[in-house]
This record gives sequence, C-alpha cells and structure tokens, in this order.
Amino acid sequence: MPPTVPEGHGPLRYGPPAPDLGLPVLPELAAVLAAAAGRAHVEPPGGGPVLLDAAAGYWRRRGLPAERGQLAAAAGAAPLLCALIAATGGDVLLPRPCCAWWAPLVRLLGREAFHVPTPAECGGVPDPYALLETVRRVRDEGGDPRLLVLSVADDPTATVAPPEVMHAAVEAALGEGLHIASDETWRDTLHHPEETILIGPAEMLPRQVTVFADLSGAFLPPDWPAATARFPATDEGAALRARALDVLTVLGSSVAAPVAAAAAHALGEPAEVTARLTAAVRLHARVAEAVHRIVLAAGAFGRAPVAGRHLYADFGPLRAALAERGVSDAMELEDHLSARLGMPVPGGHRFGDDLGALRARIPVGPLLGTDRTERLTALTATDPLELPHIRRALAELTDALDGLRADTRRTEPPR
Repeated sequence: MPPTVPEGHGPLRYGPPAPDLGLPVLPELAAVLAAAAGRAHVEPPGGGPVLLDAAAGYWRRRGLPAERGQLAAAAGAAPLLCALIAATGGDVLLPRPCCAWWAPLVRLLGREAFHVPTPAECGGVPDPYALLETVRRVRDEGGDPRLLVLSVADDPTATVAPPEVMHAAVEAALGEGLHIASDETWRDTLHHPEETILIGPAEMLPRQVTVFADLSGAFLPPDWPAATARFPATDEGAALRARALDVLTVLGSSVAAPVAAAAAHALGEPAEVTARLTAAVRLHARVAEAVHRIVLAAGAFGRAPVAGRHLYADFGPLRAALAERGVSDAMELEDHLSARLGMPVPGGHRFGDDLGALRARIPVGPLLGTDRTERLTALTATDPLELPHIRRALAELTDALDGLRADTRRTEPPR
C-alpha cells in the first residue's frame, strides 16, 4: 500500500501561492479592464493583434526585436510553458531549486523532469558542469532531454545570474542540443537596477532561445491571468510557435478580452504604470532587505534578494533548535513558520529542493499591511520601515526567529 501524504503537504492545491504583491490594483488599469468588460469578441488563441503588438514593443525595449508572428499570449505562464514543453517533446531539465509549478507541469504532460544543481553565485540557472553530467546520465539511461527551463531573475531565490554564469550555462545547454526556455517574469523587478546586470540568454543568442513572462510579475494582479512569449526568428522557431499555438488552442487558454485590454495597456508602459512599478519595487526592496537582515541576525543563511517579492532562507544552522520543536525537514519547517508568522511560508521541497534541507521562501507582500489604506501608505512612505504596521510585522518576524537563535545557543556544546 503506497504511503499516504499528509494533508496540506503533497497535493498541488496546497502548493505555494505566487509571491503576493501586497498592493491594491492600479486604478488606471482597473478602469481599462472595466471599459473592456462589455466586449463581446473572443481573443484568438495565442493573442489578438493589439495585445501582440504591445508585447512586441515590450520585448523590443528590452533588446529583443520581435514581430507579431514571433509572439504568443495565453492566460498565464503555466499554459504557455505547457504548450512549449508539449511542442518540444522529450524530457526537461530544471535548476534546483526552481519555480514551484514547473516540475508538476512537466509530470502532468507525462515527461520526466531532471533537476540540476545551481552554482554558488545564484539560483535560476544550472551549474554548467552539472548540466553536462546530467544530460550524459539521462541519455545513458535511455532518456531524451530536449528542453532546459531557466530564469533570469529567479523565483524562489530572488537572485539574478551574473552574465558570465548565464553564458556558461547557455553554452553548455546549446552544445548538447537543448532548446532553452527563459522565464523572465521578474526581470522588471530589480531592486537596484543600477547595481545589477541582467542579461538573459535570448540577448546572448536570440535565435536559439524562447522567452516568456507572466505579467503578474510586474504589471498585473495575479488573478488577471496573462503572459506573453517570444519565439526565435528562425524556421525552427516558427515551427515551434505553430505547435505551441495548437496546444494553446486545445487548452482553450485564450486571454479574456478585458484582461487582454489591460495587459496591452500595461505592456505599453504608460507613465502611471511605470510609476507604480517603480514605487512597488522600491517598497519591496526596502522590506526584503530588512527581512534579510533579520534572517541573518537569527543565524540562518540567505543570499541577499535582488529581485522579486520574497527571500529564500536556509535554516540549516538552526537545525537543533528546530528539532526541539519537531521540525526536521522542509515540510515541517513550512508548517512551523506558516503557523508562527501567520502567513504562507512554503518550504524548499515545493521548489524541487531536498526535503531534508531546512529552506523556505519568506514573502514580503503580507508584511506591507492588512488593508488597502496601510498598503497604499507603505507605497508612498519616504521610509516604509518607520510605519507602525510594518515595524510591528518585522518585530513579529524578529521575535519568531530570535527564539530559534536563543535555543540554538543554549544547545551548543561549550567551547
């Protein structure tokens, strides 16, 4: 009889939510969506001309020339990646850790997902030597690796791969004949863009990489599903796009017309959209840096977050104190931190990390306030860390982790 999975751990419906924006919907976007609510037409599979032209402009401004015939849109990034996996065929290679929904999607399609360790500098991309070894092993065992999925600005680790690390991984993948799919959902959320160099694989080799982005990363609320993909401007890229559009048609994954209108407006990057994005990124960066300091002060590890709305922390140094609380793996760590902090804190096992590793993703969004007024106040504050509700939230996080630190010191043997 197969072992049962504790309720709340294994089923996908209990998986981690997307990092919470923690901010109200931009009124101008809400107005565009409301104005389009009466539209009777249906967006075609892959996106209508207005949305695709807006997406083309978005990618061109990021150094990736694109025409309408290279692009596709869908109701979220998951259908787009599903279509791409189905279109490429074969097995899929993923970094470890990686975005929580990638591996389940691969398995849903009956393919094999193989995780590859990431380098010490960052998450999101595989270590090139580990990638080569994994491809060799998979082929020796009869597998058929064809696709590598990576992320430039990574969920869950909130890091950005240095250009030389990205280039080495891309060269290794293309040398093995893999197609690359680059998730660039978080590329517009760099905390300090003047200090962080972000160069994606398609900017290095635009004719051999497909890029996709979920607009909930920077522009739209998560419950307005819309995503866009750019395929290479080659015969192979055109064939891949055609097969992907077939899959999107079968899935019925067209963007709802009102959402398509809002997405096209946002992708045009008018002043009110870019101003909100700039303010939101500044707020998330400020609070994420404070969370990082609290985590380090408690004795845990964690790379400094440089993008996105969360922090990936390693509580391995606090293992003894956690064990006293009945926490010995990532599932139990998830339960413990979520209950203690009163917000979802998904364990590293959700992201393909080792179950025995005590890692978790701490979100920033829930710390920004409990209602619209508090969150808007945080968005416009000169120093959000001085706001009473944010100070209180950070103090609660500090208290929760300081208790672990104190217990760890108590259980350490005398020197």
